Amino acid sequence: MNSTPASASVRAQFGDIDIYLFDQIARGRFDGRPRLLDAGCGAGRNLPFFLKHGFDVCAVDADHGAVEAVRDLAAAHHAHLAPDNFHTRPLDALPWPDASFDAVICSAVLHFARDQADFDAMLTEMWRVLKPGGLFFARLATSIGIERHLSTAVGRVRLPDGSDRYVVDEATLLAWTERLGGRLADPIKTTNVQNQRAMTTWTLFRG
Repeated sequence: MNSTPASASVRAQFGDIDIYLFDQIARGRFDGRPRLLDAGCGAGRNLPFFLKHGFDVCAVDADHGAVEAVRDLAAAHHAHLAPDNFHTRPLDALPWPDASFDAVICSAVLHFARDQADFDAMLTEMWRVLKPGGLFFARLATSIGIERHLSTAVGRVRLPDGSDRYVVDEATLLAWTERLGGRLADPIKTTNVQNQRAMTTWTLFRG
């Protein structure tokens, strides 16, 4: 009998992946989409699976230390990726040409926007580098379901958990979906964490 806990096997394969991103992988959303960008990659918690399975992974973050951690992670998984796959840059000034990626991941990043202009610029830039038919996956703090606990449904707010975030509502996400010419891959899904914060999964196909 195998004495290795099942959880250890899952962690070895997927690391500390966002469970909602795991759902997209399991449902085949990344099949046939080999070139992907992790926008706001942090230390790369969402990347082990992709690195192990030969995806052409690119990553960008404003934190130089985080980008270096992702370089080390790629090397540890023997992913022979070009040095210019990894950049220390803000998300509103990505260094890749239009339509460079089959998929763009942006997990727990957009809510760090300073204001509406910053939110709009990051989102527009990520969409610019996504190919037609590509997949855009975002997780972000929103006001959905906790409106009565916030000073505004759209804007920079103090959440009940004590953190400061830029939040949007469902109408904003639907308006952006239309404005971008995107199509919802799934209905917008929100997890309400005991009215302390609300985290929304917003997944689009381009075109």
